[in-house]
Amino acid sequence: MGRGGVSFGHAAALALIACTLAGTVRAQAPAQPAAAPAAPATGDAKRGKSISYTCLGCHGIASYRNAYPEYSVPKLEGQNPDYLSAALKGYRDGDRSHLTMHSQASTLSDQDIADIAVYFAGQPLKPTGKTPADMPKAAALCTSCHGADGVAVASIYPSLAGQHQDYLVRALDEYKHGGRKNPIMSGFAANLKDEDIVAIARYFSAQTPPLKTEERPATFLGERH
Repeated sequence: MGRGGVSFGHAAALALIACTLAGTVRAQAPAQPAAAPAAPATGDAKRGKSISYTCLGCHGIASYRNAYPEYSVPKLEGQNPDYLSAALKGYRDGDRSHLTMHSQASTLSDQDIADIAVYFAGQPLKPTGKTPADMPKAAALCTSCHGADGVAVASIYPSLAGQHQDYLVRALDEYKHGGRKNPIMSGFAANLKDEDIVAIARYFSAQTPPLKTEERPATFLGERH
């Protein structure tokens, strides 16, 4: 090029220097803070009721039983909503094996789950502060999470007071054999004998005040079903 112009070689060199300086500036710039994790969804019991009509087909009928294998469908009224949310997510994500529950939960968003959980929980059970004298030895370790009276010590744990005995047996059996994936419960259940499982289930199912079955809403005929 003529005098006063910039050769192609000079232009390329200048561009390379500019890119290098820009990279240095970017490297020295403070890192941006990571985005905060999303807050857990807050449940809306009114909406939960409106989307729970299929759930109530099993969980809204007292003493309703799972067909195969046969055992009582769990009572949910009085349960901790945080636990119910975790359980539904477990069915949705495959950490709990139950074909019907997985099918129902697979279409639910986190917000749907939070809404359904607070609806079914109602008023969670409150601890009585009492330690029954007839606690079997096998249940002693359970009380550190589930309470001596069957009322959980933290909202992420399930309360067991008044729950169906055969459902509790089934749940412990699933933890023992891998049907439910939870490292703490699986490790605990792995060491239980069948008679221990029955003793634990019998003890907690007898505690009061008990969990209850959520009543199905009245139909347009004015009857409850």
